[in-house]
Amino acid sequence: MPLSIGAVFPTCEIGNDPAAIRDFAQAAEELGYSHITTYDHVLGADHREREPALAGPYTESDAFHEPMVLFGYLAALTHRIRLMTGVLILPQRQTALVAKQATELAVLSQGRFTLGVGTGWNWVEYEALNEDFGSRGKRMDEQIELIQQLLSRPLVDFEGQFHRVSRAGLLPGPPSKIPIWFGGFSPPAIHRAARLGDGFVFGSAMPPMQNLCESLIAELEEHGRRKGFEIDVILHYSEGEEKWRSLAETWRGLGATHFSMRAMDTGVHLMGEKPANFKTVDDHIRGLTRFIEVVGDVE
Repeated sequence: MPLSIGAVFPTCEIGNDPAAIRDFAQAAEELGYSHITTYDHVLGADHREREPALAGPYTESDAFHEPMVLFGYLAALTHRIRLMTGVLILPQRQTALVAKQATELAVLSQGRFTLGVGTGWNWVEYEALNEDFGSRGKRMDEQIELIQQLLSRPLVDFEGQFHRVSRAGLLPGPPSKIPIWFGGFSPPAIHRAARLGDGFVFGSAMPPMQNLCESLIAELEEHGRRKGFEIDVILHYSEGEEKWRSLAETWRGLGATHFSMRAMDTGVHLMGEKPANFKTVDDHIRGLTRFIEVVGDVE
């Protein structure tokens, strides 16, 4: 079975023109892409003189379109392509509200929404959103349990370490199951996905991520959860056509089901990658066209 080919929405660089945002999504759908993934940051922070230091690639100068609002817009402008957060920083958000937004997106897209979640790295952002950075992993475990209940039961009575829901429910409900995926670069993210998730997105195709993928598959098999679990891997456009195909074949052999292209240059230096230097939405569409031509038939 061929890999499903995805596109990363160039949120930091596409600008604010709704027509450009529309054109990117509609072009991806028309070209046969299976899904659009978008990243999440509510706030960017100045990295200077922070303790502890902020090690992530994004600062106060990088623009992020809000994923749930963005996908509400794109749900109305597309018909087939799947919309996936990759990833929503779940522990800095209110759990019941995320469940409500996810359900609404599933309704508006007619079941085309995937909720990808992770813990994030920006403690300044957590602080500004009035959430605790130190407990984010434990809180996310509980969030997933609560979200799964809210999405599948008409009435929920839940009491955990961080949440209390007293005989309440969501309406409208989702038209079908909303897959919950995880993402990250560390063993804890792998463990969490193997226990709780429907899929995993690797933010890089580099060898360390290949090792993590092998660990993920081994854990899934231990839990008896390998069947139906999906795996996406993201690589940068600047890797070049020969590398696209070879990496697609490598990851297909590792068990990947999806293969996605990122042409957003913000932060590429931290990943040891070269910029694609796309300046306009037309540049991005040409990149989408060439990428799927090269890797769309990898089996």
